[in-house]
Amino acid sequence: MLEKMEEFNGDKVIEEFEALTKDAERVQRETLKQILEENGSAEYLLSLGLNGRTDTESFKACVPIVTHKELETYIQRIADGETLPILTGKPITTISLSSGTTQGKPKFVPFNDELMDSTMQIYRTSFAFRNREFPVKNGKALQFLYSSKQFKTKGGLLAGTATTNVFRNSQYKKTMKAIQSQCCSPDEVIFGPDFHQSLYCHFLCGLIFREDIQLISSTFAHSIVHSFRTFEKVWEELCIDIRDGILNSRITVPSIRTAMAKLLKPNPELAHLIHQKCSSLSNWYGLVPALFPNVKYIYGIMTGSMEPYLNKLRHYAGEIPLLSADYGSSEGWIGANVNPKLPPELATYVVLPNIGYFEFIPITDNIGSETRPLGLTEVKIGEEYEILFTNYAGLYRYRLGDVVKVMGFHNSTPELKFVCRRNLLLTVNIDKNTEKDLQLAVEEAAKLLAGEKLDVVDFTSHVDMSTEPGHYVIFWELSGEASQEVLNECSNCLDQSFIDAGYVSSRKVNAIGALELRVVRKGTFQKIMDHYLALGSAVSQFKTPRYVGPINNAVLQILCTNVVNSYFSTAF
Repeated sequence: MLEKMEEFNGDKVIEEFEALTKDAERVQRETLKQILEENGSAEYLLSLGLNGRTDTESFKACVPIVTHKELETYIQRIADGETLPILTGKPITTISLSSGTTQGKPKFVPFNDELMDSTMQIYRTSFAFRNREFPVKNGKALQFLYSSKQFKTKGGLLAGTATTNVFRNSQYKKTMKAIQSQCCSPDEVIFGPDFHQSLYCHFLCGLIFREDIQLISSTFAHSIVHSFRTFEKVWEELCIDIRDGILNSRITVPSIRTAMAKLLKPNPELAHLIHQKCSSLSNWYGLVPALFPNVKYIYGIMTGSMEPYLNKLRHYAGEIPLLSADYGSSEGWIGANVNPKLPPELATYVVLPNIGYFEFIPITDNIGSETRPLGLTEVKIGEEYEILFTNYAGLYRYRLGDVVKVMGFHNSTPELKFVCRRNLLLTVNIDKNTEKDLQLAVEEAAKLLAGEKLDVVDFTSHVDMSTEPGHYVIFWELSGEASQEVLNECSNCLDQSFIDAGYVSSRKVNAIGALELRVVRKGTFQKIMDHYLALGSAVSQFKTPRYVGPINNAVLQILCTNVVNSYFSTAF
C-alpha cells in the first residue's frame, strides 16, 4: 500500500470514494462484520455474549452504548501492559491522548494501524476534492505543526497526543509527499521540545521559502490565528535574522539551531521586502497574501469551537479562501470535506462508510429521553443526532459526545454539519445552553465592540453557584481596552442573547442571577494553553475549553486571578 502512495491519482481516489458512498448500507454491514471478526477474541466482546456473531441485530442487542468512563478500566489495563486480547484481537501498541480541554484532563484512547490507515484515507480523499478546486503545484506548505513528546506508559506502550501519533508515523510523511503538502520546516522544528521556539522557526522557514508556499495549515484555526498574533510581536526580529543570516538567541534548542543553520543565509533584500510589506499594512489586514504571494488557501478545522476565530483569520487572510479540514476526534475519523468551496460556517462532512460503524441517536427536546439509534443510511435531512462510533481500535457503540445535523446525502451516505459538543451545558435551573448558544451570544455582544475597533481574543464560561441564586459567568480577553459603558452594554447583550425558554423564564423570576461578564488580562488564555501543554497536550490539538466546570479548578484559578473588571447585567 505504501509503495502505491508515491503516485497520487486524485481522479482514482474520487472514483473509489464515489463507489464506497453509493452503497453505504452494504459497506457498513461489511465494515461491522470485519471489525467483529478481527476482534471477536477480545475479552470485552466475549463477555457480552456475542459468541462470534457479526450481524448488526446481534451486535445492537448484545453490546451496550458506552462513554469513555465505562471503557476506562479496560484501556488502563492495556496501558499497564496486559497482553491478553482485552478490547481488540491484535495487541494495541500505541495510546492516544485526547486534548483534555473538555474534561480537564487528557483521556487515554487506543490507537492502531487501522486508525492510521483511515487517517490517510481521509487526508487523500479531501485532498483529491480540494485539489480539483484549488490545485497546488509542487510547492511547499507552511504548516504550524507541533508534536508533543511521546512517552511510555507503565506497561511500555508508546503514548502521545493523537496528532503526535499521526505525525510520527512513517505513512504520514509519504502521504504528505504524495499529496504535495510537505511542510517547509525541518523535522527538528516540528518535533522540537519548545513550542514557542518551533513557532518562531516555522515563520522563518515560511519566509525563506515565501515564493514556494502554496498553502497554510494547522490542525485547528485557533493555532493559525495564534501564530499570526505572535508574528505581530516578533516580525522585526525575524527580519533581522533573515538580513544577517544569524538565528535569534531566543532559539536555544541545539537540534533546531543546527537544522536552521542549514537554511538561514544572509538575505538583506528579502528582509527589506518583508519589512516593507509589514510596515505598509493597515492593522495587519491581508498579512497572509502580503507575506506569501502564491498561497492558494488556508486550511484547518474551522467549525464548532473554532468558529469564533474565523473573523480574525479572515482579517489576516484578506481575499485568500479559508477551507475547513475534515471531521474527526482523538477516537477516530468520521467524515471528509468534499465540498471545499463552501465557507467554513457551512462546511459539511461526508461520512466514509468503511472507516467505522456509525449509529445516530436522535436528539429530542427532553434531555434524558432516548430513542433507538439509527443506522448511517436511516438518518433524516434536517434532523440532529448524537454520534455513536464503533472502530477497529476497540471502541464499540462509543458516544463521541458530538451533536451533528444532517444537511443532505452524498450518494447514499449523509453529509453532516457539526453543531456542538453535547456535554457543554450551561445550566443553573431548568435552563440548558450549549456551546453553540454560548458562541452565538458572544458573537452578538462582540458586535458592540466594533465601534471601538476591538475584538474578543478568546472566551469561556462558568456557572457560579456560590451566589444565591446561581448565575452565568462569561470570561472575555479583549484585544485592547473598552469603555465601561460599552462593557456594561455587552453584559446586557450577552444576558439577552441566551434565548432558551428555561433561561429567560428563570431570569425573569430571579431563579437565575444576573449574568456576569469578567474581563481578564491580556495573555490569560495563553496561560491556560500553557497549563494544558504542561499536562502533555499538544499545541496543534489545543482547544480553549468553552466551559470551565468545578472539576477544572486549575483553569478556573488562572481565570479568576486575572480578572481586571466585572460587569453585571441589568437586562432583566
